[in-house]
Amino acid sequence: MSEVRVREGSAVVVVDDRLGEVVPAAAVPLLRGAAVYAAPGLAPAAREALAAPEPPADLLARATREPVVLFVGDVDSAEATALRAAGARLVTAPPPPGVELLDAVTVMDRLRSPGGCPWDAEQDHDSLRQYLVEETYELLDAIEQRDREALREELGDVLLQVLFHARVATEDEQDPFDIDAVAAGLVSKLVSRHPHVFADGPAVLDAESQHARWEELKQQEKQRESIVDGVAVGQPAVALAAKLVQRAHRAGIPADAMPRGETPGEALFHTTAQAKLAGADPEDGLRAVALDFAARIRGAEQRAREAGREPAQLSADDWRELLAEAPAGARTDS
Repeated sequence: MSEVRVREGSAVVVVDDRLGEVVPAAAVPLLRGAAVYAAPGLAPAAREALAAPEPPADLLARATREPVVLFVGDVDSAEATALRAAGARLVTAPPPPGVELLDAVTVMDRLRSPGGCPWDAEQDHDSLRQYLVEETYELLDAIEQRDREALREELGDVLLQVLFHARVATEDEQDPFDIDAVAAGLVSKLVSRHPHVFADGPAVLDAESQHARWEELKQQEKQRESIVDGVAVGQPAVALAAKLVQRAHRAGIPADAMPRGETPGEALFHTTAQAKLAGADPEDGLRAVALDFAARIRGAEQRAREAGREPAQLSADDWRELLAEAPAGARTDS
């Protein structure tokens, strides 16, 4: 018995369900003069666009008599496997970067929709605020610890918050918007604030110049009346002070005109200003010192227990001695 071979021009075309009606461009020339079928598992949008019937039971036999093009969502389906074994061409297209985000949007929509998760359905922008803050700090911890696996996971958790808020926003009766509007706004902002990349704007030679240009374009776009408009006042105090110092410095306000004095707040602001103007990040610097101190305390407690003493019973002199044994920089990344 001779080997079954399909006619030249026969092909199995794989359509990614996440891309809706989009089909590989290489499939278009094959459609001329071929019998076109859509497998049952194909996405409804693609099936409707193709207006093609389901494959008949004798699909393989027909393909030996005339070119057959089968559109499938699953390349391992029985029909696709048989056609490929008989010589049918496989036509696919690599998914574009970011295609997995479409799945994330779909999952979030299902969780929020009727029949989804009751807890997700009850949330609003206000109730979700705490989770956005928590996930952001967990992401910062992952960066601090140089933990690549945790970094990937925490980035996903922060992305979830963006998707969640965007999905909630679609239900607003007065001003609804969705994740596409969020993404479109971001794209517009990135393009308009990088004219040296996407248009014929003047070249930017270094990162500092670009940052200054970004702030200038932002102020023009938002028609801000003050150099401090748009500064998020809800951020941690040290970060807030550093941001204000940055804006003030770029506007030409001298360092000796910035807050300083005898109160703790004034002293902290002055120290923050000095660090920021010197090119350091005072928030990161304070965080590093705080984490290092926490690690030194743990080390001192451990040494006390190893010596048979309970940390709760240590005197001030005991603490001084134990902490002195742990030099600055004792904290280690894990």
